[in-house]
Amino acid sequence: MTDDLAKAFGDMVRANRRKAGLTQAELALISGTGLRFIIDLEAGKASCRLGMALRVGKALGIEMTAASTNADLSDVP
Repeated sequence: MTDDLAKAFGDMVRANRRKAGLTQAELALISGTGLRFIIDLEAGKASCRLGMALRVGKALGIEMTAASTNADLSDVP
């Protein structure tokens, strides 16, 4: 993930977790990840694994859709 996208996704995860009344530890448990992963994800750490991030989103009911096929990927290694 790019830094801006990772930050935006982390913010969305945090907001949805809080809305659901879950702690980071509870979200880690129900999404099958670890506490450290949830902390890093919410902090916008760009190196978080996409598959695990999607599992967290699914656990929170966040629907994922493709936004654009014309995305600027120039900063993606």
